[in-house]
Amino acid sequence: MDFNMKKLASDAGIFFTRAVQFTEEKFGQAEKTELDAHFENLLARADSTKNWTEKILRQTEVLLQPNPSARVEEFLYEKLDRKVPSRVTNGELLAQYMAEAASELGPTTPYGKTLLKVAEAEKQLGAAERDFIHTASVSFLTPLRNFLEGDWKTISKERRLLQNRRLDLDACKARLKKAKAAEAKATCEGDTVPDFQETRPRNYILSASASALWNDEVDKAEQELRVAQTEFDRQAEVTRLLLEGISSTHVNHLRCLHEFVKSQTTYYAQCYRHMLDLQKQLGRFPGTFVGTTEPASPPLSSTSPTTAAATMPVVPSVASLAPPGEASLCLEEVAPPASGTRKARVLYDYEAADSSELALLADELITVYSLPGMDPDWLIGERGNKKGKVPVTYLELLS
Repeated sequence: MDFNMKKLASDAGIFFTRAVQFTEEKFGQAEKTELDAHFENLLARADSTKNWTEKILRQTEVLLQPNPSARVEEFLYEKLDRKVPSRVTNGELLAQYMAEAASELGPTTPYGKTLLKVAEAEKQLGAAERDFIHTASVSFLTPLRNFLEGDWKTISKERRLLQNRRLDLDACKARLKKAKAAEAKATCEGDTVPDFQETRPRNYILSASASALWNDEVDKAEQELRVAQTEFDRQAEVTRLLLEGISSTHVNHLRCLHEFVKSQTTYYAQCYRHMLDLQKQLGRFPGTFVGTTEPASPPLSSTSPTTAAATMPVVPSVASLAPPGEASLCLEEVAPPASGTRKARVLYDYEAADSSELALLADELITVYSLPGMDPDWLIGERGNKKGKVPVTYLELLS
């Protein structure tokens, strides 16, 4: 019990000394040991990294889960170390409502059939969204959260310890400065030759004794300063190494950012493919809907379905495939170029919108080539004696 009381008293004394030193520094009444410019830059970069990581993390969570109540629920489950229950996505819920509506309104009617088709597509979109949320959480959110809850807490702890070591060092410097000033004053008083005719010659003896005491105090203060300087230097080196590790954190976050972009690209490509298939299926329902007479527009040019753009330009007319001045040229009259033909594998089934297009079946091989002035989103495809326009996004060029 006595040992604990002594330790408690010692800790209280250290805390009081640091508080006094900190207060005097704030009021400009005490000197403060300044860190070098490189160390200050490391501190500023670490703080900036922490602040922006927090903002990116929070906004990504909003992107993946816009419902604030759901985010709070997931946060509580994580803090309680319990598994987050599976949640139905908005697309899957919409698909469920559409399927129930079709069942009640009549699944054999044009409206009911369309509802079922759209419900199936919405269910696929919901499943793709679920996969995207999971992938983004694992590959992007988790590393950012680990940095904030792990590495940054360690850095913050060591920075607080460095601040305490600096306060101890500056307090020792101030104590040594005061002890030297008192020693110098006592020495000056002790150097005065006493007048032994005085009734109180003991003043000289007292001055000499005070000088010796202050000399001991200076030695003690110098010893404490050396210890405090050593501890401060050691802690500064530890903190510096941790701060320099922020560069490795940036590299890791860069890799995670690439993974996030990859998963997002895959997600949107899947959504685009599902909706494109749905649009084609709805177009096969005769007499279900009379809309614009313009044919469905093809996707932008791309050699991979995962990188297809979401915008859809207007389908060029047959005349636009021919060079200027030859608008009336028919595809049957166009001979393939002597060089420039390539083999291509069909990625998806494609139903020709008119006689100028070539219908495609998945995994079949065709010969393709381009003509001068032709829209880059389309190629001329040949299969045996058949020839017609084919969209680039439905092909994988082989050679």
